[in-house]
Amino acid sequence: MKISVLGCGRWGSFIAWYLCNHGHDVYSWGPEDDYSYQVLRDTGKNEYVDLDERIHLTCDLKEAVEHAEVIIISISSQGLRGFMKRITEYDVSAKNFVLCMKGIEVSTGCRLSEVLVQSGIDPMKIAVWVGPGHIQAFTAGIPNCMVIDSANPELKVKLANAFKSDLIRFYYGEDLIGSELGAAAKNVIGIVAGVLDGCGYGAMKGALMARGAREVARLIKAMGGNEFSAYGLAHLGDYEATLFSEFSHNRRYGEMLVKGEKFAKLAEGVPTSAAMKALGEKYGVDLPLTEAVYEICYTESEESYRERCEKILAKLFARDTKAEFYS
Repeated sequence: MKISVLGCGRWGSFIAWYLCNHGHDVYSWGPEDDYSYQVLRDTGKNEYVDLDERIHLTCDLKEAVEHAEVIIISISSQGLRGFMKRITEYDVSAKNFVLCMKGIEVSTGCRLSEVLVQSGIDPMKIAVWVGPGHIQAFTAGIPNCMVIDSANPELKVKLANAFKSDLIRFYYGEDLIGSELGAAAKNVIGIVAGVLDGCGYGAMKGALMARGAREVARLIKAMGGNEFSAYGLAHLGDYEATLFSEFSHNRRYGEMLVKGEKFAKLAEGVPTSAAMKALGEKYGVDLPLTEAVYEICYTESEESYRERCEKILAKLFARDTKAEFYS
């Protein structure tokens, strides 16, 4: 396939590397003034991958769009709607789009595939690529399983079969709502895991895995998806990479927050907590962990972050006793 990967940061550069190594004709695009693009242009590599000489690196968006049969987007979730305005200046009517990014638009509560549809893209030409795995593990040859999902059954089968390898085993997703919400929400749960690590409460991660997945399942069901999707690869399956890994941005963000340190890289769970909180209120769904992350990240206090986090954890324990699988 002729593929253009738009966004050459952590995941974008890996995807280009991965698909090129599996025989696809790959363009990698980044803005000319973007640090990630400049590093690849000037050094031929970044901290994750070496830029394969077969990959065409460009800062010309028109060139990248026109090259592609399949456009893969891997950028910050909150910038997607504005970015689509630039992409749709070109004729993309025959292009298939794959979102390899996780989040919910804060201003609207839209899933990212919905942002594309609202930008004029045919829903039958949209897929998402989600699930567990860290680039550092993949580039070391450690395999994992991921999901391609779409409202178009033929498209997800075509893409999963074209992208599969000994390194990534793909499954066909069966619930686009659940796949997208689950993938986005795992970043919020990852922040909680980091808070637990920072407070020295790592033994609570088992409880976090159970309660976090159940919380997300309630929201998926309320929004019209299959609640069991929360227990699949897009959400629960991604917990190892998010709740335990040293490479997890969201876990690291939560850990450093407790310690009063600043995490310089992107932690998508922060805006996602705001979006999920609003969705929980809209659909009448109880989301105690999400609300805890929102309170930690968005409310001001004279207390230290550690004191705040410990108080919020105490508040969670003081909640009324409920049946384990309450709706």
